[in-house]
Amino acid sequence: MNKLLLLLLSVWCSMAFAQSNVVDEVIWVVGDDPILLSDVEEARLQAEADGKPILDPYCTIPEQLAIQKLFLHQASLDSVEVSDALVLKAVNERVNYYIQNLGSRENVEKYFSLTLPQIKEKLAKNMRQQNMMEQVQASLTRNLKVTPAEVRAYFKDMPEDSLPLIPTMVEVQVITAQPQPTRAEIVRIEERLRELARRVNEGEADFSNLAKIYSQDPNSARLGGELGYSGRNQFVPEFSNVAFALNDPKKVSKIVRTEFGFHIIQLIDKKGDKANLRHILLKPEIEDSVYVKELARLDSIAADIKKGLFAFEDAVLALSDDKDTRNNKGLMVNFDRETQEITSKFVMKELPAEIARQVENLSVGEISKAFVYTTDQGKEICAIVKLKSRVEAHRATLTEDYQVLKDVVLQERRAVKLETWIKEKQRSTYVRINPEWRNCNFKYPDWSK
Repeated sequence: MNKLLLLLLSVWCSMAFAQSNVVDEVIWVVGDDPILLSDVEEARLQAEADGKPILDPYCTIPEQLAIQKLFLHQASLDSVEVSDALVLKAVNERVNYYIQNLGSRENVEKYFSLTLPQIKEKLAKNMRQQNMMEQVQASLTRNLKVTPAEVRAYFKDMPEDSLPLIPTMVEVQVITAQPQPTRAEIVRIEERLRELARRVNEGEADFSNLAKIYSQDPNSARLGGELGYSGRNQFVPEFSNVAFALNDPKKVSKIVRTEFGFHIIQLIDKKGDKANLRHILLKPEIEDSVYVKELARLDSIAADIKKGLFAFEDAVLALSDDKDTRNNKGLMVNFDRETQEITSKFVMKELPAEIARQVENLSVGEISKAFVYTTDQGKEICAIVKLKSRVEAHRATLTEDYQVLKDVVLQERRAVKLETWIKEKQRSTYVRINPEWRNCNFKYPDWSK
């Protein structure tokens, strides 16, 4: 990269951060892509918020970002795509994690010195890039194979206490019931939203002020209901179909019902295929008696299964409200981000907390009493679960845990493959590091050629 381009990058950074009085600079350049001091600070703060502070962050993080750029360049060459729905789900889970650990939305915004829409935008970019990297890595290592003889040879002389410790693993089946509001409650909510929409449409009130007062979406109400520039696929279809048909910023949408509640929406602005929207969300109140009724119904279903009147799997197909498990005989599935594989096996801590508490005390084949648990989207669901299988924690053996040991060998080979690829890319990629950022023990020392 020539000196003029570097100068332009530095000027751009200075302009971008002038308003916040933050001094920024280009500290590395990888290919044509700069790594900014602000990138490093952002990664450091996010790692700390995730409970995974990085040792020696000002050496480790720039190298991590440089490696990321190598993979992202390959992702561009391979035309890798990432589902917007997958990104949105991951962003919402991460934001909820931050709010739980830092105590409030305000604390999250204060910690990152950003508004929640800005935090979501950055998280969406990071998670999209992370998924792209994972797809490239999976592609690079997809054809690696390990034979049984190689697995046996690898572990043949390994001391027993050095063998992998296999945590307790369980398979869980679930039947769910989503308590529904009464018709009277739905009418009350719809009348309330119609009145709010009328006040905006007739100029009596400002939508953003009403959102601050009435909206039950904690992530946007404080910002006047504003959701930030988003693509159609970042929302559930029912919401997007109405929101992206809006053209007049002075008008309010019809009432939209989604899995989260009832909404009215206002368009703020459009840029290309993205729109900045406001919404007011009202959630119907569900009476305690409805939960009691659903819990009793699930306990009755469990009793009939125990009597042998029908199988758990048949009850799932006919009675469960959970579309994700209904066609899978109720079996909950776990996505392994590292291997990009879907499995039915869970370590206990990977299960939702309320489900884990039920499973803890079940024997294999036993069905729990009905209980209420909270989903990642914050919905309260009634459920019963059946423990399909449990393997207690133990040291791995070839006879009992061949697949796990095979994965250990495969993971080592994947790591070697990826390290070799990174070193080859290092040699063929232009890298410039500012002098004051070179005094580090990098994992890949060839950055400074």
